[in-house]
Amino acid sequence: MAVISMKQLLEAGVHFGHQTRRWNPKMAPYIFAERNGIYIIDLQKTVKMVEEAYHFVRNLAAEGGSILFVGTKKQAQDAIREEATRCGMFYVCHRWLGGMLTNFQTIRSRVERLKKIEKMAEDGSFDLLPKKEVLQLEKERARLEKFLSGVKEMNRLPDAIFVVDPRKERIAVAEARKLAIPIIAIVDTNCDPDEVDYIIPGNDDAIRAVRLLSGKIADAVIEGRQGEQTAEAETAPADTASQASQGEAAEIIEETEAAVEPEEPAAEKPVATKKPAAKEKPVKTKEPAAKEKPVKTKKPVAEEEPVETLEPAAGEETVETGEPAAATAAEDK
Repeated sequence: MAVISMKQLLEAGVHFGHQTRRWNPKMAPYIFAERNGIYIIDLQKTVKMVEEAYHFVRNLAAEGGSILFVGTKKQAQDAIREEATRCGMFYVCHRWLGGMLTNFQTIRSRVERLKKIEKMAEDGSFDLLPKKEVLQLEKERARLEKFLSGVKEMNRLPDAIFVVDPRKERIAVAEARKLAIPIIAIVDTNCDPDEVDYIIPGNDDAIRAVRLLSGKIADAVIEGRQGEQTAEAETAPADTASQASQGEAAEIIEETEAAVEPEEPAAEKPVATKKPAAKEKPVKTKEPAAKEKPVKTKKPVAEEEPVETLEPAAGEETVETGEPAAATAAEDK
């Protein structure tokens, strides 16, 4: 489905260009015809190039990128502020301050000054100051709020800028090109398309045309942000599921290894280790211990102790005491 239809472009007056005497020859490929001294823009090319810009912005927003909406001309101020606010992006709808991109740190210091004054007004610090000083601070806050309210929360350089009428916003375009920031712009017949990366040929002076085209860019941002959120929501369960599956797979692998390893090594290790141990160690250690120790210790103890103690004691006591007694008796007789 097309992002935008030719009927919508015709109803919004996007096809009306500038007068023929105010044209830029580089816009000739995007001009359909000339009617009553006014160039008519080729809406077929506009439809195609709106789709290209839409897809670029959507992909950029899906990756978390930021876009700065720029439109300081009277016809574009309200549309730029409303559409940028609707999609949650930054905008500049009043005068472009020089160096807003190339001298970003200085702009950030002015934003911090604005936040400081707002904090003083909220916490009651104005009540402690003289009336004249309070009036000066209020005046300073109103001026900073006018020019910097749209970039108050922009803490870094944008990833792209969307410009209405790059001819009027030439300073913003020059700064973006110097920093290699992609530029999406509504380019009328009096503009230079070479300065823009994503050209949207169309009427940049009609309020309805500006609102329609800027609304499509805001829709691309919203769609990209929704895609980013859905992608994060899908990846989170996927990560937990993958972790759970990895844990289950690890448990299954451990169980299978525990079931397989005892059988295979049991068949291999006992054959390699237990057989030599059964042949070498038990034969050499147990048999000598059974033959040597019992033979040498128990038999000599059984033979020597009874023989040496019992036999000589009986022989000596009976023989030695009986024989001398008989001999002495014979000698006396």
